[in-house]
Amino acid sequence: MVRGLSAYNLPMPHTLTDAALVSPVLIGRAQPLNMLAQRMEQARAGRGQTVLLAGEAGIGKTRLVAEAARLAAHSGLVRLDGHCFEPDHAVPFAPLLDLLQTCMAAAPDQDAGLRRALGPAALAALLPELAPAGTPAAPAEPLPVELEKRRLFLALAQGLLAAERAGPRLIVIEDLHWSDETSLAFLLFFARRLASEPVLLLLTYRNDDLPLPLAQFLAGLDRQRLATELTLDRLRPAELDEWLRAVFHLAQPARPDFLAALYRLTEGNLFFIEEVLRSLVAAGGADHEPGAWDAASLEAVQIPRSVRVAVQQRAQRLSPAQRAVLEWAAVTGRRFDFALLRALAGASEAELLQQIKALVAAQLVVEVSADLFAFRHALTREAIYATLLKRELARDHLAVAETLERLYAGTPQFERFLGDLAYHYQQAGQWDKARQYAVLAGERAQRLFAPREASEHFTRAAQAAQALGQPAGTTLRRARGQAYETLGDFERAEADYETGGREAQEAGDRRAVWQAQLDLGLLWAARAYDRAGEHLEAALALARAGRCHGRGAQPEPPGQPAAQPGSPAGSAGASSRSAGHVRGGRRAGRPGRDVRSDGHGQLPERQPGDRDGIL
Repeated sequence: MVRGLSAYNLPMPHTLTDAALVSPVLIGRAQPLNMLAQRMEQARAGRGQTVLLAGEAGIGKTRLVAEAARLAAHSGLVRLDGHCFEPDHAVPFAPLLDLLQTCMAAAPDQDAGLRRALGPAALAALLPELAPAGTPAAPAEPLPVELEKRRLFLALAQGLLAAERAGPRLIVIEDLHWSDETSLAFLLFFARRLASEPVLLLLTYRNDDLPLPLAQFLAGLDRQRLATELTLDRLRPAELDEWLRAVFHLAQPARPDFLAALYRLTEGNLFFIEEVLRSLVAAGGADHEPGAWDAASLEAVQIPRSVRVAVQQRAQRLSPAQRAVLEWAAVTGRRFDFALLRALAGASEAELLQQIKALVAAQLVVEVSADLFAFRHALTREAIYATLLKRELARDHLAVAETLERLYAGTPQFERFLGDLAYHYQQAGQWDKARQYAVLAGERAQRLFAPREASEHFTRAAQAAQALGQPAGTTLRRARGQAYETLGDFERAEADYETGGREAQEAGDRRAVWQAQLDLGLLWAARAYDRAGEHLEAALALARAGRCHGRGAQPEPPGQPAAQPGSPAGSAGASSRSAGHVRGGRRAGRPGRDVRSDGHGQLPERQPGDRDGIL
């Protein structure tokens, strides 16, 4: 059986402080905790396990994970963490990058072995700041996109499993509902490989509103019977009473009227329970013994009617300097870098450390690593962000974006901030910069074989162009169309190709018109040969007339692409390469005409980088 925290001789709280409003023992979670303990033993024996921990926001998933980590440490398992945050749904491999970094930090002596297992190409793609100087992010001779993606998945899995061979591990990835689709695809791939590894993979997510990619991921795990799922429910009234007695060391049950009123207000949600009691304590309820609290105690003070109001009331009790740091952090995001926050707050390191310590003590913020902090709960960040005026938000988002540029431009890790820069410039209404960084983020997503994330970034770029009163542009539409086609979203791909073709026609860009007709022909070939034929004949007519080259362009040598990756006309090389290989593979494997390039009237074969740069 699993022992409670008290069995580990932890100090017990004795004062009504913020820290005291966390139960020293886990209440109402004996069954899921026992299940986790069993799965840990199986993992220690070399039978890898995947466990899903589901529940609504504020239900106590993180609290249970913390207790599972204590059990893991007691059992000799080393914990590694990856986190998903709200903006991460458009950042390829975001939680896995966190995981790799914590893995390297947790075992510096294994750092070299982990890098060898990953290989220089995977390091260059995922963590360029750690790759050997001059390592290309893509191989000189790329494989078809699915093989490239599998090669990257294999390298990442080998890297993680190489770390596992140093001993059994507990790998935790929290808030999977915010994960990018590529990370979910990798986790499904990784879960299949754990059967003979000493690994417990623990994944948490909110189950009240499942995004489609997460629902598909869960269905894949279920279909292959790869995971055990644990669902957390709200506390029942009797469990709430037990929680109150544990927190406040009450010898007797709480007064029934107080218990009923508190339960009616919070409905057993642990996060809300804590916030309501903090409000009660702060409003003077601590003048009485907790055992003497009754329903009148709640009615006599301004008790918040939502988690958001509760957090906002607590933030008002901070000093002005602490509140300013908290607001900067909220604008930055759920997690925030110490160096970035220091630059934004204009504080010395000692001053900022003291302010963050106060936020940690108030249980608003948690320390992730020496350089990284995060809000204790997503609801906390949302509540603070909601207090800022729109003009304040625009000003602050602009400051965050400009500070990110100043701190990281020209460094190897700058690529990892492209999506953040696009988001902050968009929120600031700086549309030129928003478009620029959204395009770059989309291209990076394509290089990492993440078409859904690429499509989101390209859509943000198109929105920025619209805000500027400009067309999205044929090249941007084609890049997004390729991402949609890779995802199997026929209607959106067709719309982008057709709109791009019309815009090219209006601009007199005859090569782009030819390219749009070719794209549409290849798109339709999987559905209807007659429609495909119409577009391909149109493209063929343009090619035969020698009009497939852009305005003022010189004809290329027969059979050669218009631009090679890395050339000025191929700045979107990897994303074009990815989609091009997908279509190339389909074309080679289906019946019908094989359209080849021989330089004498036939269509040029599509090659990596065969499109103009987006920017």
